[in-house]
Amino acid sequence: MAKDDTLANQIARILADRIISGALEPGTPLRQDHVAEEFGASHVPVREAFRRLEAQGLAVSVPRRGVRVAGFSRAEVREVAEMRAALEVLALQHAAPHLTRAILDEAEEINNEGDNAPDVQAWEQANRRFHRTLLAPCGMPRLLKAIDDLQAASARFLFSGWSAEWEAPTDRDHSAILTALRAGQVEHAGSILKRHVLLGGRSPR
Repeated sequence: MAKDDTLANQIARILADRIISGALEPGTPLRQDHVAEEFGASHVPVREAFRRLEAQGLAVSVPRRGVRVAGFSRAEVREVAEMRAALEVLALQHAAPHLTRAILDEAEEINNEGDNAPDVQAWEQANRRFHRTLLAPCGMPRLLKAIDDLQAASARFLFSGWSAEWEAPTDRDHSAILTALRAGQVEHAGSILKRHVLLGGRSPR
C-alpha cells in the first residue's frame, strides 16, 4: 500500500506539472489506461493520483465522461487568491516566533534568485519556495498542505496568461515582508503578504 501511495504521489506530481505549465489544456481527458501504461502502474495509484488532482482543483470528474483537466474562471482566480491570503497570513502569524535570522537570510537568497530567473518557470518555483520558507516554521502540516494546493492553482493561472516575452519582475513586496519580519513587525508583514497575494488574484496575466 505504501508503494502504491508513493507511486500515486509521483503520478499526481508529474500530471500536476503538465497541467500547471499548460502542456495539458483545460478539458483534456485524463484516461486511466493511458496513464497506467505510461507509468507502468496498476489502476489503484492512478485513481488515487486523479483524486489528488481533483483535490487541488486541477482535474474534475465528469459523469459518463471520466476525469478531465479542469478549466477556471476569473471568479475562481479571485477565490483562490482570497483563500491563499487568509491562510498564508494565518500561517505567517504562527511561523513568526520561529523565524530565525538564518531562515530570513535563506528567504532573501531565494527572492534574489527569483529576481534573476531566466524564465517564468524558474521564477514561479522561486516564488513558491520563498513563501514556503517563511511559512513552514508554523508547524501546521494540514494548513501548509492546503496552502500548497492553492499555490499550485495560482501557478496554473499565472502560466495560462503569461506572455512569451519574459522579464523577471523585481518583487518589492517580498523585500518589504522580509524587512518587516526582521524588525519584528509581524502584523505589518502579514498585511503586506495579504495585499501581495490578493493583487495576484485580480486576473490571470
